[in-house]
Amino acid sequence: MSRAVLIYAHPYPDRSRANRALYDAVRTLPGLDPRPIYDLYPGFAIDIEAEQAALTAADFVIWQHPIYWYTVPALLKLWWEKVLAHGWAYGHGGDALVGKRCLWVATTGGDPDAYSEPGMHAHPFSTYEPVVRQTARFCGMVWETPLVLHGAHRVSEPELFAFAGTYRQTVIDLCKCEPLPTEGLAQAIPEPRPAAPTTTPPTPSR
Repeated sequence: MSRAVLIYAHPYPDRSRANRALYDAVRTLPGLDPRPIYDLYPGFAIDIEAEQAALTAADFVIWQHPIYWYTVPALLKLWWEKVLAHGWAYGHGGDALVGKRCLWVATTGGDPDAYSEPGMHAHPFSTYEPVVRQTARFCGMVWETPLVLHGAHRVSEPELFAFAGTYRQTVIDLCKCEPLPTEGLAQAIPEPRPAAPTTTPPTPSR
């Protein structure tokens, strides 16, 4: 059985309804290491060695969070910048994550119609996936089909329960998979171009 690590990034976990239900649905599964990073690092002082050790021990990585300004919350972005370091996660010698599966689990405040050309956000939700997907792929990880819960503020209890069940079963099924072979994959990871720093203002909790 594969081992999984869940990087749970909700800025206001005590105020969350949907994300808390999803987190609770999987956090006690055998072989899963839940890491609620806003609880672990309230001052944003990430323990890089501890996070890298958790990733090293896992065969399967989950990123779960609400969408904030079309991307990940600030601490998860910082987690990427600090933990997915050059020489460890990418670049020369950076093959620590090669071959590990990556599952993205996200919630949105808007319903599916809001993510359309005539909708509030003017684009389908898939438009905002590439940054997360490419982060995983750039580190040599294998991208799994994302799980996205829309309208998290208004979703009914039965709908939320059903989605949480799908999430739980997906994690169980992926943990049954054998770890992927890594031979030859590390050589396919290119050197990155430096990224410009960004800032993201807060949005309501989901």
